[in-house]
Amino acid sequence: MVEAPPGTPYHRLARTPAQRWWRPIAGTVAILLSGLAAIVPIMVAWVLVESLTSGVSVVRVAEVAGEADGPLLRDSNAELGFTLVSVAVFLPFILLAAWAFQRRRPGSLSSVTGRLRWRWLLVCAGLSVLTSLVSFGCAWLASLLVDRPAPEEGAWVGWGAFAVPLLIVVLLVPFQATAEEYFFRGWLLQSIGGCTLETRTGRVARALSPVFRTPWPAICIGGLAFVSVHGYTGWGMVAIFGFAAITGWLTVRTGGLEAAIAIHVVNNVVAFLLPAAVGQLSLEQGDIPWPYVLADLAPLLLYAALVARLARRRELETVSPPAAGPVPVAA
Repeated sequence: MVEAPPGTPYHRLARTPAQRWWRPIAGTVAILLSGLAAIVPIMVAWVLVESLTSGVSVVRVAEVAGEADGPLLRDSNAELGFTLVSVAVFLPFILLAAWAFQRRRPGSLSSVTGRLRWRWLLVCAGLSVLTSLVSFGCAWLASLLVDRPAPEEGAWVGWGAFAVPLLIVVLLVPFQATAEEYFFRGWLLQSIGGCTLETRTGRVARALSPVFRTPWPAICIGGLAFVSVHGYTGWGMVAIFGFAAITGWLTVRTGGLEAAIAIHVVNNVVAFLLPAAVGQLSLEQGDIPWPYVLADLAPLLLYAALVARLARRRELETVSPPAAGPVPVAA
């Protein structure tokens, strides 16, 4: 394994002596193809289970499953479970790509220390829960500025109906959100951040090199990629890009993915469980009124400020540590 030099910030950890221009590209293609291939047996298993439980032939189930309103997608719990699993399966391929294509430890995707800092993750999780409480207040204020009919209020569905989505969300969302963070704020951020253009001799490359040595090109490009895999439109795209940019900055500022993973998991858990509790669970995405965008981003900015301040007070490592030297031999 080849490591980045000591003192390297998180976004440049992929810039090792083994770096070549083609490695991030080949690794990204391998991640996407491997993840998509892994989804196929999951879909096959899903079709078989649906056929056995419904009594409908496998062929007919497969035909209808391809339709937009097929039975596999008509049930909101099944749709949610399949969607979360389909994202989570990418995680091992992301870790494997760092080892196979970039010749570095997979743990370097987690943080500058080469591992996930679990205590710090728990601290960030606590701050994320507090942030979600602030978000409720901001959302209420935003609703006062939105000139549109209020959505129908649902009623508590009861524990019997709530138990299934609760189990799905609690078990799968941590893996789904973590997989997204490892790809967008981990793999992409470091792969793009490693392209500093420092060794290029062209005039344009030399002019752009000071910019590409900062994390912002990687944060912005990764943010656009993050927006592209979501179904939001209009102001909703601004909210998603804002989330990606803030968590990307936090990742570099704290030297690891822990803060981004924590807020992503808590946000998604709340976003799925609240509508599920009143029978309105849906994966539908679209436009969002601008006041709600502000209501989303304001608490997130507060979270980023608190996390950055706490990381500074705790003297959290934000660059790769020096290599361990030889142990001195006692005379």
